[in-house]
This record gives sequence, C-alpha cells and structure tokens, in this order.
Amino acid sequence: MTQHQRLLIIDFGSQVTQLIARRLRELNVFCEILPYQAVTDAKLAEIAPLAVILSGGPDSVTREGSPRAPDSLWTLGVPVFGICYGQQVMMQQLGGQVEAGHHAEYGRAYVTPAEGHRGDGIFAGLFPDGREQVWMSHGDRVTRIAPGFEVIGTSPNAPLAMIADEARRFYAVQFHPEVHHTPNGAQMLENFVRLAGFTGDWTMASYRDEAIRKIREQVGDKRVICGLSGGVDSSVAAVLIHEAIGDQLTCVFVDHGLLRLNEADEVVTMFRDNYNIPLIHADESDLFLTALEGVSDPETKRKLIGKLFIDVFQREAAQIDGAEFLAQGTLYPDVIESVSFSGGPSVTIKSHHNVGGLPEKMGLKLVEPLRELFKDEVRALGRELGLPDSFIGRHPFPGPGLAIRCPGEITREKLEILRKADAVFIDQIRRHGLYDDIWQAFVAILPVRTVGVMGDGRTYDFACALRAVTSVDGMTADYYPFSHEFLGETATRIINEVRGINRVTYDITSKPPGTIEWE
Repeated sequence: MTQHQRLLIIDFGSQVTQLIARRLRELNVFCEILPYQAVTDAKLAEIAPLAVILSGGPDSVTREGSPRAPDSLWTLGVPVFGICYGQQVMMQQLGGQVEAGHHAEYGRAYVTPAEGHRGDGIFAGLFPDGREQVWMSHGDRVTRIAPGFEVIGTSPNAPLAMIADEARRFYAVQFHPEVHHTPNGAQMLENFVRLAGFTGDWTMASYRDEAIRKIREQVGDKRVICGLSGGVDSSVAAVLIHEAIGDQLTCVFVDHGLLRLNEADEVVTMFRDNYNIPLIHADESDLFLTALEGVSDPETKRKLIGKLFIDVFQREAAQIDGAEFLAQGTLYPDVIESVSFSGGPSVTIKSHHNVGGLPEKMGLKLVEPLRELFKDEVRALGRELGLPDSFIGRHPFPGPGLAIRCPGEITREKLEILRKADAVFIDQIRRHGLYDDIWQAFVAILPVRTVGVMGDGRTYDFACALRAVTSVDGMTADYYPFSHEFLGETATRIINEVRGINRVTYDITSKPPGTIEWE
C-alpha cells in the first residue's frame, strides 16, 4: 500500500516491537517493520518514510559488530524516535556515549522533567503530576548525549531517560512507551506522528478498495481456490476476494469432524447460502477420526491432521478447472516472523496446521490480501465487508480443532461430550456479558475418569477443565478472573446438562509458562 504515508520501524530484536506497530495502526498510520539487517541506505531511499522509529533490542551497542541504523538515516530529514536500544544506537552513531553493564533496570520507574522542561514536542501533555510512570527494560544506559540534544526527563537510574534534538526532530527515550505499563506512552507516539505530518490516511475503507483493485490486477480472469476453515482470517479473505472477482473464487471447506457444535452447518450456511460463494464442503469426519484412533501424542495428532488436510484439500482443489491461485489468510505477524530479527523461533513449541506446501505442490501462485493487517484490523475489515459482529468477534479456534482439547486418545464419544460441554460454557459466558472481554475460552476433556454421586447412584465419568484467557495477541495470556459464583453455576450446568462429565475444574495457568491450548 505504497501510496499511503509510511512510517518505518527498524527492528533491533525487541520482544515488543509489534506493539509499536499496533499502537500506530490504531492512529490510522500505515507502518511496517523491517529487521535492521534489511534496512540499507538503498532500501531506506526506496521506502521514503515520513518518519522512522528505532525499536529496543537485546544487544549492547558497545559490542563490536552490534546492530546499527543506516548512516543515511541521520541526513534523511525526517523525524526519528529511538526507544531503549534505539536511543543508545542514536547516541552511539551521533557522537554520544553509552556505558555497558551495572545499570540494569527492569520494571516500573518514574521520570521527572529536567530543569526548565515541562514537556513539549513529542513529550507534550506529559508530567501533569510532576512525574511520569514508565516501564524500563535495559542493561546499558546513555551517559553522554550527542551534540545538539538536550535532556527532557530524568530518572534515578537513567539520568538521560528522555532526550531531544528539536532542530533535527530526533527524539529518544530509555524506556518503552509502547507497553501498557507506560500509561502515557501512547500519547508520546501520537505526538510523534502528528509532528511528522501524518494525516491518518490508513483506514479499513481505503484498504478494502485498494485490496480489491490489487486482487483484480493480480488474478485477472483466472480462478482462485481458498481453503476455508470457518475462522475469521480465512473467512474475511474469502469475502474480500469474492467481492473482487465473484465466481472466479471457489472455497474448499475440509470438515475433519473436530469442529464445535453445529459449526460445519453454520459455515456452509453463511458462505454458500448467505454470500452465494461457490463452496465445496468435503465432509471427511470418518477419514480423520479413523486415522486418529489410538493416537495420544499431541505432535503426532497435529501432523496427522495436517497431512490428511492437505491430501483432502489437494484432491478437492484438483477438480476446479483453470485454478492458478491459492488464497491464504496470512496476517502481518506471520510476515514479520518470517523475516524477523532472529530469523524466527529456534524451538518448535507446537506444529501449526495450515496449507503449507500446497502452492508448490499444486503449482499455484499465492493470493494473500490480509498480509499487511494485524488481527484487530482483520476484524475491522470484516465489519467493513458486512460480516456480522457475532462472527467477526468470535474467539480464535485452532486448525486441529477439538483434537488438541482432548488430551490423550480421541474417541467419538469424548468429542460429543466435549462439544456439548463447550457449548454450555460459551453460552454461560455470553449470558453474563463476558464474551468480548475474553480472548479465548473453551473446555478441555481430561483423560481421566473420576468417581461421583448423582441421584444416590455412583458415577464414573470424565473430568473437564474450563479455560478462559485475556490477551492482546495470543503471545502472552492470563486467566480470566471469573467469580466463584459464575464458576459454580457453570459447573452445575455442565454436570446437569452433559451426560458423561461429573467433575469440572478451572485452569488458572498463565502463558507462559503454559500455552493457551492444552496440546
């Protein structure tokens, strides 16, 4: 979307770089993240950003060979904002000094204005009570500012915590304004983009129009196949592409028998009947469930489901004559991860279930109309396209479905019990008006049976665990603090309404150390 005003974030490896981008997107500013290695002088000239932000990072600028910004950045004539390591890079390259070690500071801190400063420029509106709460996470610190800079704010362990060169519009802070624990950090970022001249031209209405034009240019009169899971990402991608090219799109919905209660019918009704989108419904429940019999290892489950999914998808897609493109709901975090500072995760926590490998296998070209969007932007685009809020706001659902909410061996009986229990739990959350406060909620059926007593009789049924978490992006999460009254009421309903469960627990594990899903 190059016609938009662009802000470039140079990533030095911070764990929270994406939060900077999310904050800016909320201000209708189009920004993109590139690892520092990719930002050469030539690349910087090609992008021609209206402003640049330098992220934090784990390295020390005092180490030989440590990451740097391109030298041409300092003469580009645009505002630059350095955050944490970004501040230290700015000082190291412009003639200041950074001292390594012995200055580690992690957590909440307070910055007070330097003498003669109450905050202006990007610091306007700060210090209403004489100090600012901020979030520190650094091992080194700036000990001498570069020529042209002045000190705006100071803290006990970072005496040069806020600095600025107003003539060149260079600003830097030692703390992290992008995180929630810096309450007025969003104000700083908003001040920065206003000062840089951004008009807020990044909206979902404009994105929709531009994406439709790009899809038409890319596809021409050829056919497109879309793997439809029923989740928000693939559904929004499908509706957007259908709006662009109509019946040149065919969706393939592989039903693996591991969906929630009535979910397959809802997907088929919405897309085939309401949107009139050509849809192949491949009901292969028996194939998947037979293959999963006796399998209890979670990685084996995921890989088996993924392989079968690709086999079925490829078989169905091969029946569509003239298809040259495969549509995927790839999002911007996936794109960032593929070219990240560290080159992606070094340890596989869980295999991910998608249509990976299919474009090469089938000789198809990719259509990825959501690859510049974060999850919340996809939801906004879905609303722009007219998808109902009840669907757009749905909690995430994993590709392997209920298979990973059924630790141990999967049986049809356990899946049926799990579907009913999950439906009761979600109904309870909706009745109490809590659904939109929760990132994800579900029931897991446990691989144990417990003794109970019901109606003066002994029962020996399954136990289940309720799971509900709050999160921004799923990378970290905390359990939702239901009241004991809510939990008691929900447990009573599940035990009374779902035959096969006689014990209900609530999972209060955060992520990390746990994952959101059980497997």
